[in-house]
Amino acid sequence: MPAPGLSPRHRPGKLPYVFLLVFSSMVAWVPPCTWAEDAPPAEDLHPELQRLSPEANVWLDLAGRRVIVAGQVALAEGPIEFFACPRETKEHESVVVVDASARLVHAALLAIGLTPGAPASFSTTYQPATGDPVAIEVRWQDGTSQRHTAAQNWVRDSCTGEQLASNWVFAGSQFWKDPQSGIEYYQADGGDLVCVSNFPAAMLDLPIASSDANEALLFEVFTERVPSRGTPVELVFSKALTKK
Repeated sequence: MPAPGLSPRHRPGKLPYVFLLVFSSMVAWVPPCTWAEDAPPAEDLHPELQRLSPEANVWLDLAGRRVIVAGQVALAEGPIEFFACPRETKEHESVVVVDASARLVHAALLAIGLTPGAPASFSTTYQPATGDPVAIEVRWQDGTSQRHTAAQNWVRDSCTGEQLASNWVFAGSQFWKDPQSGIEYYQADGGDLVCVSNFPAAMLDLPIASSDANEALLFEVFTERVPSRGTPVELVFSKALTKK
């Protein structure tokens, strides 16, 4: 079954066979995002790389073991629960909004060899999110200069004023089945792409306790370091060498 958003003439021909199996199985469980269904094909910013969908801005650099996702700055100040979210989900509490579904980014991370663990659990005692550690680099254009920095540099501890010191981990989110329709939904598509507060639907989360209560949010935008709202950016995901 062809994957939604990948017509035969658009499907990449160099992806590992195992990735195509995993990707096809994931999208078979989850209907496409409405914004992606209605979006026209976007300009291909990286024709040298493997693009996963003509409507979404996600590319695979298999040789470099990187995933590149394009978006823009959504917030330049204030408390946050997410570092990045898919468009038309939780932009009001996320630093970056991306032009891709969470499940597509998940599949891309699998393709570069990352292994998911499990989201944070609060059932009895707190259990932090697990999974391969993930490094995120932010790239953007500042006048004539190409800038880049670690995503942690854009996140500040609300209490200490220090920048975020932890890597994210590939928690992998989870599926929810609609009891009436029987359709399974990938929960991170609702916005929980890269979290700084712990959520059971997180695809990437911090392996530290971080409340999602409005009066106790642990992190905020590091305003002095973040370009203005609407600035185009790219997020580059790769496996972190160590878990900070």
